[in-house]
Amino acid sequence: MPDSRRVVVVGSGPNGLAAAVTLARAGLEVEVLERNGWVGGGTATREITLPGFRHDLAGAVHPMALASPFFQAFGLTDRIELVVPEVSFGHPLPDGRTGRGYRDLDRTAEAIGGRDGKAYRDLLRPIVDRIDAVSQFATSPLIGVPKHLAGPAIYGERSLELGTYLWGLRFRDEVAPAMLIGCSAHTIGQHPRLAMAGAGLMLSATAHAAGWPLPVGGSQAIADALVADLEHHGGRVRTGVEVTDLRELDGYDGAVLDVAVPGLLRLAGDRLPAGYRRALQRFKHGNGVSKVDMALDGPIPWTDPVLRETPTIHLGGTRAQIADAERQVARGRIPDRPYILLVQPTVVDPTRAPAGKHVLWAYGHVPYASDHDITERATAMIEEHAPGFRDLILASTATRATDFERAVSPNFAGGDFSSGAVTMTQMIKRPVASPTPWRTPLDGVYIASGATSPGPSVHGMSGWWAARTLLDDTNIPLPSLSA
Repeated sequence: MPDSRRVVVVGSGPNGLAAAVTLARAGLEVEVLERNGWVGGGTATREITLPGFRHDLAGAVHPMALASPFFQAFGLTDRIELVVPEVSFGHPLPDGRTGRGYRDLDRTAEAIGGRDGKAYRDLLRPIVDRIDAVSQFATSPLIGVPKHLAGPAIYGERSLELGTYLWGLRFRDEVAPAMLIGCSAHTIGQHPRLAMAGAGLMLSATAHAAGWPLPVGGSQAIADALVADLEHHGGRVRTGVEVTDLRELDGYDGAVLDVAVPGLLRLAGDRLPAGYRRALQRFKHGNGVSKVDMALDGPIPWTDPVLRETPTIHLGGTRAQIADAERQVARGRIPDRPYILLVQPTVVDPTRAPAGKHVLWAYGHVPYASDHDITERATAMIEEHAPGFRDLILASTATRATDFERAVSPNFAGGDFSSGAVTMTQMIKRPVASPTPWRTPLDGVYIASGATSPGPSVHGMSGWWAARTLLDDTNIPLPSLSA
C-alpha cells in the first residue's frame, strides 16, 4: 500500500464502522461512503410511524454487544448507555404458561421447575461459565484452532445434541424446549439443524451470562458511538453516496466493502477471477423476514405480568409448532402461525416514545423476497396473549421482505437479515472456505459484511477481522481500541 494509505469503507453498518474505526486508529486516512442519508445500516433508528416514536430498522436487541470481543475492546459499555433487563426473553405457550429467560440461570431453572429445570441448567451451565472462551470461538472463523479448547468443545457437543434428532432426549415437558427453539429461531432456518442449534445456544448462554441489552435511545446509539470514534481519529463519513462499480474507488489505496455477496459481484464484475466468482455465485441467500413497527397508545396488556417488563418476546408456541412453521417457510409457504420475534423496547427505555406511549418492533419469518405483510398475523398472535392489544395501535409501518433492500440496506435484499443462509456449509464457506475469508483476490479489496465469517449479528467482528487482515497484509500493527 502506498505511503498515503487512503482507505475507503463502503457501507456504514456496524461491520463497516468497526473496520473504519480499526483502520483509523492504525493511522490510515479513512473515508466511509454510505448510500442512505443516515448512518448505521442494520443499527439505524428512525421515526417511521409517527413523530416522536423511534424504531430500530433492523437489529433491536443486542446480545453480542456485550459478548463481542470487538465491542469489549472498544469499550462500548463506557460509550453508550445499555439497559440490561432482569428477564432476557419471555416465551408464552398456548396453555397459558410462560418460559422466562432470567439473566440468572438458576432462577430460570427454578421457574421451569422439576426435572426439566435441572436439565436446562445442566445443558447451559458449562457454556455460561465459559462464555468468554465460547464467544471468542463463535466470533472467529470455523477454519482454525480455538485458543481455549474446553468451552468450545462443550459448546460443540451441546450443539450436536440440539442440532440433531437427539434434541428431545433431555426434556420431558414443553417449556424448556420452546425456550431453546425460540432463541435458535432468531436465525432463520429449519430445525433441528446444527447451525441453528449453535446460534441458539450462543444466544441462550448470553441471556443467562451478561444478558440481552438494549441501547438507550435505540440501536442508532451503537452506530453513533462508532462514528464519533472514527471522526476523533481523523476519519469521516459521507452519506448519500452510492457506489455502483469498484472503478469508482480506484483513487483509494485500499477498500473494505460492507456488502453482501450479490453486492460484491455487482461491484467487481469481471474483475474477479472466474473461480472466485463461481464460488460467490454458489453462495445461497437465506429466507426473509416481514417486519412491522407500531406506535402504541400504552403498554401491551400481556396476561402474564412478567411479560409486561420483558423487552424480548418469542411467539409461535411449542417447539413442535415453531419447527413446523420454519419448515413451511423453507418450502416457500407462509405459515398460518409464523415464528414472531417481538421487541417492546419502551418497557425499559421510555426515551423512544412520547410520555405514556410505546413502540413495538416485530418480525415473522417468510420465504425469500416474499411480499407478505405480517401485520395482521402478528397482531392476532399478540392479541391471544394480550387481549385488548389491537385497540392500542395508533399507527403501524410494514416492511415486507421485498422492501428491505430499499428501506434499510441492499445487504438485506429479499428480507435476508443474515446476508446469506446460515447453514454449516455456509458457516465454513462464508463466503468462501478460507482462514481469511475477508480477503478477496483483488489487491487491496476486502469484504466485511455478515456474509463473511463469523456471520450475522451486531458484533462488529466481520469488520474487525477484515480490517485486521488489511493491516496484516500491509505490515501495519493492530491498534488498541480502548476508549
